[in-house]
Amino acid sequence: MAEFTAPLAEIRFALEELALLPEIAALPGYEQASDDLVGAVLEEAGKLAGEVLAPLNATGDREGAILENGAVRTPAGFPVAYRRYVEGGWSALPFAPEHGGQGLPIALSTAVMEMWIAANMAFMLGPILTLGAVDMLEAHGSTEQQHLYLEKLISGEWTATMELTEPQAGSDVGALRTRAIRDGDHYRITGQKIFITYGDHDWADNIVHCVLARTPGSPPGTKGISLFIVPKFLPDENGAPGQRNDLRPVSLEHKLGIHASPTCVMAYGDGGGAIGYLIGEENRGIEYMFTMMNNARLHVGLQGVAIAERAYQQALAYARTRIQGRPVGTKSATPLPIIHHPDVRRMLLAMKAQTEAMRGVAYVTAGGIDRARRHPDPATRQAAQLRVDLLIPVVKAWSTDLGVDVASLGVQVHGGMGYIEETGAAQHLRDARIAPIYEGTNGIQANDLLGRKLMRDKGAAAQALIAEMRGVATLLAAARGDDLAAIRTHLTQAVDALEEATRWIVENWDADPARTLAGATPYLKLLGTVAGGWVMALAALAAQRRLGAREGNPAFSTAKLVTARFYAEQYLPAATALLPAIRGGATVMSFALDQF
Repeated sequence: MAEFTAPLAEIRFALEELALLPEIAALPGYEQASDDLVGAVLEEAGKLAGEVLAPLNATGDREGAILENGAVRTPAGFPVAYRRYVEGGWSALPFAPEHGGQGLPIALSTAVMEMWIAANMAFMLGPILTLGAVDMLEAHGSTEQQHLYLEKLISGEWTATMELTEPQAGSDVGALRTRAIRDGDHYRITGQKIFITYGDHDWADNIVHCVLARTPGSPPGTKGISLFIVPKFLPDENGAPGQRNDLRPVSLEHKLGIHASPTCVMAYGDGGGAIGYLIGEENRGIEYMFTMMNNARLHVGLQGVAIAERAYQQALAYARTRIQGRPVGTKSATPLPIIHHPDVRRMLLAMKAQTEAMRGVAYVTAGGIDRARRHPDPATRQAAQLRVDLLIPVVKAWSTDLGVDVASLGVQVHGGMGYIEETGAAQHLRDARIAPIYEGTNGIQANDLLGRKLMRDKGAAAQALIAEMRGVATLLAAARGDDLAAIRTHLTQAVDALEEATRWIVENWDADPARTLAGATPYLKLLGTVAGGWVMALAALAAQRRLGAREGNPAFSTAKLVTARFYAEQYLPAATALLPAIRGGATVMSFALDQF
């Protein structure tokens, strides 16, 4: 497996030119995010990725997590790597200083998270869940709960899980059966959860399980679900781990990929009921859990970006060293590395362009979270939150679908060697495949995009984004150069298709939601593809400006222009082609079930 090097130049460019980190750093509370500090954070995070986490990726995949004697053991080196992560203060990066956090922007935290996921996705699945639990407790936990849990979670001394899924319920959370019976100042939790990432491990002194359960007499469906803190060890009077709670990992799932990440079946209440503490009010658990889920969905989308970057680096290294054939158009008398072959060059550029587009959309969305939380103007905060809400399902679904596609292309670049485990290309594809499934399958994300995001304001947030995209096209028209002219042509046509599709969905939703939802996945793909073209156009404009000002590395800026043009020519034309699929729900719904 090729070594991983954090793409610091690409990440810094995306932060500065797309997420507009310098503007974010000027927001109240972010003043410490100076250029020097940002550079130091990225540099050190890159070292953690390349020197500590990446070397464990292949060995962790081969060894896997093991359940023995009722406890989970992670692969060799993982507990030590986690200690390095904690000692570096990395888990505290984006959180409030009053709870021990460093108070740095979400956009910056997103960038370092990309590096770490690319280095070792299976490892980072644990810390990601803890980040979501902190967000949830900050928003909905009581003062006592915040005092007891936040500092330890933010420091990384304790970790957390998110527990929704049950064997009979799957994605239908409203069908869960785990019970919570009040017992004085706490509840007794009984039931079973499946697919629990890092439900048990050997990293931390305690694990804080965030568990959805149903109280007696609660309404049916999701309206009757409550959320509970169920610690592995009950904190004593000093807040230290005390008595073992009545919960245990029953088994580990045997998975296609992410073998080093323990995916547990968790049992609660075998000895009379695990002690749990209600978060907020009864029957509002789904509302509270969505705070954690939206955090997770951004980070799962980032997994698509990260695994694509790792697969690209792997394929590029192989293509530069694998000698095979005399490519058309060369005068070499001897065989050359396969990177000289036109189709291999096309595949590599496809991997690079799509990865940069995904990264841009993810970072722009993360920057929107910063503005929604910190901007002094209420109207700006509201507009930023609406944009974030619109793009979160796109980041999650579009990026993870592309992550699989890019990882698959990486195998293809290797040829037959890509199908052999020793090269490492296959692991990236196996690891990538889970991301379109968990934290809400990508079909659920598409339904959410239409039903909850697009229709709540009749497409107003989408139209605001479309108007901003048209503004970028106008800037391209005023600029010089064949690359920018080509990008403008394709972006304008793609935005036209997006606007047409958005208008059609809004106009037809009330008459037949099912038919409209049958085109939800093509619409999400359309929005993601065009959003990718939009951020790539912004990147091209920034690269042109840098070249004109003789700022930075001219080769880097030139590559940005060519990559953006490639994306526009190769992917934006598909926007118009998606319109029939978006409007073709009647065909889907008219197909009789007995004809499948």
